[in-house]
Amino acid sequence: MPSTSIKKTEYDPTSRILSVWFVASGKRYDFEGVPPETYAAFRSAFVKGRFFNNHIRGHFRYRRITD
Repeated sequence: MPSTSIKKTEYDPTSRILSVWFVASGKRYDFEGVPPETYAAFRSAFVKGRFFNNHIRGHFRYRRITD
């Protein structure tokens, strides 16, 4: 199911960085140290925004990426 809050995600298993682009702001944030299992669960979550809020936001260090 497409997310209404998350536009796009990318994951690098080597660095364990999850990149998330948001629909409303268009901004990208990189979350550090995200385990592959968490990313897999995120990708398969029916409601990605809810999974993000419950399991990623506030659980991993992040930084905003400016273009």
